[in-house]
Amino acid sequence: MSAPDPSTVRHPGPWTHRDVSANGIRLHVAELGSGPAVLLLHGFGEFWWAWHHQLRALADAGYRVVAVDLRGYGDSDKPPRGYDGWTLAGDVAGLVRALGERRAHLVGHAWGGLLAWSVAALHPRVVASVGVIGGAHPLALRAAIRRTWWRRHGQARAMSHLLRFQVPMAPERRLMADGSAEVERLLRTWSGGSWPANPEFPEVARKFRHAMQVPGVAHSALEYYRWAFRSQFRGDGRRFADAVSDRVTMPVLQLHGDSDPCVLPDTAHDSAPWRGPHSHLEWLRGVGHFPHLEAPDRTTKLLTEFLQST
Repeated sequence: MSAPDPSTVRHPGPWTHRDVSANGIRLHVAELGSGPAVLLLHGFGEFWWAWHHQLRALADAGYRVVAVDLRGYGDSDKPPRGYDGWTLAGDVAGLVRALGERRAHLVGHAWGGLLAWSVAALHPRVVASVGVIGGAHPLALRAAIRRTWWRRHGQARAMSHLLRFQVPMAPERRLMADGSAEVERLLRTWSGGSWPANPEFPEVARKFRHAMQVPGVAHSALEYYRWAFRSQFRGDGRRFADAVSDRVTMPVLQLHGDSDPCVLPDTAHDSAPWRGPHSHLEWLRGVGHFPHLEAPDRTTKLLTEFLQST
């Protein structure tokens, strides 16, 4: 069976699809509503549609909501380079400006949350607030992995895929095999116990598997992890760590499932030193790594209350 065309991820709905040029590449976005801008950044193995619940609800609450396919995903450009923290943060900051906004509220899941926090540190002028869902500050995550490297339990064990993703070619083949069945396996493994039984789960898994089959996505998605690991031993990684080491100046909302087996609750809690004033951490009981999908109503309610308070 032939690989799907990238345009097939432009699923219909009340939103508008368009392309935006930012930081030297073309980014596909889905946009809905009017008002203060909220930019939604997806995580690993996802694409813009991961936010379909929040797109509708936040637009109804009076916001201009924009969900983007990050560099290398969906129908956005998939250049051979640029998967480092500096460039990815530049993509997001450039997108805010290209949308005609002075500032935006950034909301990210997992990798997207790590990226939102990085943008707040590197490009604070374009960030009004930060929402991190199922994620942690990059330095909290790094410290937790280092601290538990030799333990049978802990953050290093929870992110053992970080090492598996470093070898060439084999991880790409695994992500693509059997219609990207590995994507569905990770969804099941990282979610809370009850979500795979939810009637919506098969549709989510089908759409994510389809999006991973788009040419270039599997390699691009893995390049995020490869830079994150390899840069720890290089000067650019040390410079990036220094650049994001200060507490951000804007409020941060962390939403975290207390059953998250990927980014552990302790790691989320340890991100506190980098949260700005008027920030807080909210726990979602019985929820795993995907609060925006596992508990969309609770997640959106907390997000809306936070945005209104800022």
